[in-house]
Amino acid sequence: MDYGHDLRFGSFITPTATPAQNPVVLAQVSEAAGLDLVTYQDHPYQPAFLDTWTLMSYVAAVTERIHISANVVNVPLRMPTLPRAAASLDLLSGGRFDLALGAGAFWDAITAMGGPRRTPGEAVTALEEVIDIVRETWRTDERGGIFRDGQAYPLRGAKRGPRPAHDIPIWIGALKPRMLRLIGRKSDGWLPSESMMQPGDLDEGMARIDDAAHGAGREPHEIRRLLNIGPEADSRSWAARLATLTLDSGVSTFILASGDPATLHRFGQEVGPAVRELVAQERASRGTSTADPRSRAARAARVAGIAYDDVPAGLRVIEPGTDHHVRPGDRGR
Repeated sequence: MDYGHDLRFGSFITPTATPAQNPVVLAQVSEAAGLDLVTYQDHPYQPAFLDTWTLMSYVAAVTERIHISANVVNVPLRMPTLPRAAASLDLLSGGRFDLALGAGAFWDAITAMGGPRRTPGEAVTALEEVIDIVRETWRTDERGGIFRDGQAYPLRGAKRGPRPAHDIPIWIGALKPRMLRLIGRKSDGWLPSESMMQPGDLDEGMARIDDAAHGAGREPHEIRRLLNIGPEADSRSWAARLATLTLDSGVSTFILASGDPATLHRFGQEVGPAVRELVAQERASRGTSTADPRSRAARAARVAGIAYDDVPAGLRVIEPGTDHHVRPGDRGR
């Protein structure tokens, strides 16, 4: 299943504390290589790592174009300030922050720092609450505080804002069925790691997400499909494999786990363009159309007679049924 998304390529860099500038330099290498996204794992309990939020803020200040994200945010140790931290970094970076969430895994390490210990079911419930809280916090056009009787995060009049600079997508890193159904119902993207998957897991996960999306009244193409991958020796065969993953499985964002500058450069300058060319050629022969990035609800709320898609590049529009200021093509980024 090809969802018609534009292709994006990124890096997955280990936030090592020694030498401290190394993950910063690799972000600059990623940007110079033409990559679209730089990401860092978020393990606040790991003393050999820099704090990921601090690192991302620093990287935002020394880059100009590339988007920045955790891969993925450790939700149990980042709430309750997560919504404002994300919006703040997006504002400071000029709309270059993307939000990928993880429910937590290393519970002994999390509880050692004072965080909660959650069962798998509790983790799903908590993450769903976080998605709703994040979006409510960013919805500054609504009046009054936020009140929620959540199991993990009850709110009693929490203030809204700040509003992000762009419509920040919310991606989820997960593999289990309940999490996949949550992605289909509420998130903007799925971010698994290929190294953690068995044959068939990717397509099975796509199907679960699509079924949940349909059940929630959404279109499957509203959900971007990302994938953490490892490097390969031959650029041509590497590009061919990634193109197949786009055309047959729907992956549209490939994030390379590598700390080697030469490999990042090859991925951005050789592999990425080759994948785009192969996919464009096949889409043209198949007649595949580019996915409309707006949700079904947003499209249904459009007013007849207004040419929403004809807004000049560089301008933003406010559409009925959309929570944020959106540029055509921004949703799902």
